Amino acid sequence: MRVRLAGICSTDLQILHGYLGFRGILGHEFVGDVVAGPEALIGRRVVGEINFACRRCVQCLAGRHRHCPSRTVMGILGADGAFAELVRVPIENLRCVPEDIADDAAVFAEPLAAAVEACDQTTAFAGARALVVGAGKLGLLVAQVLAVRGDRVDVLSRNPRSAAIVETLGLRSIGAQSLPRGYDLVVDATGDSTGLAIAIDAVRPLGAIVLKSTIAAHHDVDLAPLVVNEVTLIGSRCGNFDAALQLLEKRRIEVEPLIERIMLLDQGIEALESAGRAGALKVLLKPDA
Repeated sequence: MRVRLAGICSTDLQILHGYLGFRGILGHEFVGDVVAGPEALIGRRVVGEINFACRRCVQCLAGRHRHCPSRTVMGILGADGAFAELVRVPIENLRCVPEDIADDAAVFAEPLAAAVEACDQTTAFAGARALVVGAGKLGLLVAQVLAVRGDRVDVLSRNPRSAAIVETLGLRSIGAQSLPRGYDLVVDATGDSTGLAIAIDAVRPLGAIVLKSTIAAHHDVDLAPLVVNEVTLIGSRCGNFDAALQLLEKRRIEVEPLIERIMLLDQGIEALESAGRAGALKVLLKPDA
């Protein structure tokens, strides 16, 4: 596949700090064109799921390909990623992109699918009072997906710029200094070790916390409140690409306000530095000038 655009994710930045010990080409958010493979796919614009499964083990045969014990993960674990001109992707992982989805929207398919997964895992809380901790790229996608299903969503924002973007998306921004309590559902999308503790403080008894952050550091947090208050803690990772593409095609999700800048692939080091700055949103890499 020839890459059109690739997105820099917080996971990429955590890998640079030692997460999973990965060595290779980073990048797992992409849109590109098939240039070699089955004739029916040649020239098609595609996005792709990032877990490369064996398709033969117990987990795979049960339909749990994302949890194949021998899987590699594009740009994260044992497989090179999309910060390149060309990248190999298993045929079964590809999803063709509808014509009316622009490249700079299609490149959000992977993180949007991850946001959809948080929604799919918490259907019991649909329409409830929800808090998203973290107004970064993933947090803003999660907040929009929850709002689409009817949740009353607040977003914890750490600076005026992120608060303004939250309001632009039609969501309510709140600051840490006045954080309410008693949320039915809290999603930690901070990408750092502080998010889980904030989520534990904010959730109500018998509520649920969705943990979306993958970080290189270790959490140092008191888990006793989860037991005492019977709070459900849900790990959440990759999700449904077809649902994500449908949301983009129907324009139910806004991604343009989440784009910080588009840079050339040969500016990769500068792009990673830009993406790693506090408050930065999505930085995209473009292989061709």
